[in-house]
Amino acid sequence: MEKQLDSMAGTLASNLSEHRIVSQEEWIKARKEFLKKEKELTYLNDELSRQRRELPWVKVDKSYIFDSTNGKVWLPDLFDGKSQLVVYHFMFDPEWEEGCPGCSFLADHIDGANLHLKHHDVSVVVVSRAPLAKLLAFKKRMNWNFTWVSSYGSDFNYDYHVSFTEEQIKNGTVYYNYEYAKHDSGTESPGTSVFYKDNSGNIFHTYSSYGRGGDILIGAHNYLDLTPKGRNEDGIMDWMRHHDKYEDFKGDSNSCCH
Repeated sequence: MEKQLDSMAGTLASNLSEHRIVSQEEWIKARKEFLKKEKELTYLNDELSRQRRELPWVKVDKSYIFDSTNGKVWLPDLFDGKSQLVVYHFMFDPEWEEGCPGCSFLADHIDGANLHLKHHDVSVVVVSRAPLAKLLAFKKRMNWNFTWVSSYGSDFNYDYHVSFTEEQIKNGTVYYNYEYAKHDSGTESPGTSVFYKDNSGNIFHTYSSYGRGGDILIGAHNYLDLTPKGRNEDGIMDWMRHHDKYEDFKGDSNSCCH
């Protein structure tokens, strides 16, 4: 991995050194032309968000139970007094000792947003299949504050198509991201699901996204996309790692084995 990253860095450095240099006037002209495309994308994204809100809903009639720091809780409890619930399906197989690095990268962005979301009728909860004790230990290690519950023993992950049985894996194809396809990534995959609870207590599944659908939740990508080197990766997020495994990490020395 390190040799691969060094090679990528060398190629990027070479490309940047050969980048076109122009006058301020020519730069402004090029920037204004590109601004038209940025505005077009912004308006298109606004329209896409509007259409997303108009998608039909499905009533959730099945009961789901989770393990939490408050004991056993049900899906309605996860709303925590709000009418809207965003669930991040975090990849953490019961047999694993730590959570998925990619999901951890996304999870690093939750607490900051949650300072505001909980004041805007939105509850954000992270759900994984690993036992609660493992989730809480990893949450402490990562210094996260969001609510994390375990769906261990529940059908929740399977019904929302982010976990797969050994039999499904052996068959070679699973249903993920709204299609049956080959799957070689183990029993877990990431996703985001959204629910709404009306005044009568009825719960509706309003939206789910999978794969790169989670990109919208990763603020660091937006910073990187502004820079000359961009995301600087061959594969999706192949450069990142658990934040306490970066070489210059200066947190609690007992939080991770380096």
